Amino acid sequence: MIDMAVRYNEVLGPLRDAYDARAAWREALSKESWKLAERQSFRDRLAPGARLLEIGAGTGQDSAYFQQEGFAVVATDLSPVMVEHCRAKGIKAHVMDFLHLDFPVGSFDAVFAMNCLLHVPNHDLPAVLAAVRAILRPGGLFFLGVYGGTESAEGPLDDDEHNPPRFFSFRTDEQLLGFAAAWFDVVDFHPVDAGRGHRFQSLTLHRPDLE
Repeated sequence: MIDMAVRYNEVLGPLRDAYDARAAWREALSKESWKLAERQSFRDRLAPGARLLEIGAGTGQDSAYFQQEGFAVVATDLSPVMVEHCRAKGIKAHVMDFLHLDFPVGSFDAVFAMNCLLHVPNHDLPAVLAAVRAILRPGGLFFLGVYGGTESAEGPLDDDEHNPPRFFSFRTDEQLLGFAAAWFDVVDFHPVDAGRGHRFQSLTLHRPDLE
């Protein structure tokens, strides 16, 4: 990985191609136990029947879980192939990137983002967080989970199995909390040992009731 100054619109095309090509492989993956625990913890914070948006939904495994739990779910993903997997599960899904979430202001009670905002360059992360805040109702909750915490670095991974290699932005805890706290109240932050040398940063955020 190398440090590089990039913009979100520069990484979208390669990301879309990489995830389109690996959608079937991702669909066959099973969820690690720690991911299930993080998902369950966020689910337990939500009011019955809450309207939830998953961004960067992939093949919709998490969206399907939330829908089965009785929530009104909408999914978005950059990859058209991923979105087709979501729709095949009976999920209302749209092809959208994080800066073009085409929903009315205050549309959702909750937003779930598992390991997707690590593809957003630091330059554009404030705009993405502002877009998420806008579609959340006041008092709504936002789960933001990414790998990171030990270094600050941006660029493609040298050993990425996806083709083309994907862009990543890894942030220290202080960086990530600084970005988040500019737009939300922090309800919970904790690191998770994800195994194989990976560290996961789990954030639950709250849009303030009053502006």
